[in-house]
Amino acid sequence: MTPTRPVTLLLVAAVCAGLTWAILEAVYSSLPALPWTMVPALLVAAGAEAWCGRDLRIRIRRRGDTAAPRPLPAPEYTTRMLALAKASSLAGAVLGGVAAGFVFYTSGSWDVPTPRHDLIAAALTFGACVVLAGAALYLENSCRVPE
Repeated sequence: MTPTRPVTLLLVAAVCAGLTWAILEAVYSSLPALPWTMVPALLVAAGAEAWCGRDLRIRIRRRGDTAAPRPLPAPEYTTRMLALAKASSLAGAVLGGVAAGFVFYTSGSWDVPTPRHDLIAAALTFGACVVLAGAALYLENSCRVPE
């Protein structure tokens, strides 16, 4: 399995942003307001992945401040964390692309309340998706065994 490249995630996000913008051209007026509730959920997931990445990095490299270091993680656990990291980084790219499509579409309607609300919610969601993708890449990098 090859490491996830940030360029791949940027390409996925750009394609999703373009598709979202094109779809919004046709259906935006019939959509309800964009919820902001995805932002805390994405940030909690990013925090959990960053914490797991920190823990894995310490355990794999056998660093720690305790007299009896914790045992090495089981290979199955590391493999599951790696799969979670790869899936989360791709999910962050897709959701970030959708949010970016909303930002691009609504950026011209700052004076109208509903598009302004959607613009703010989409911008915050995009930021949370970037944080999630970064945490996922950190977790994936933490699963590597040193030479």
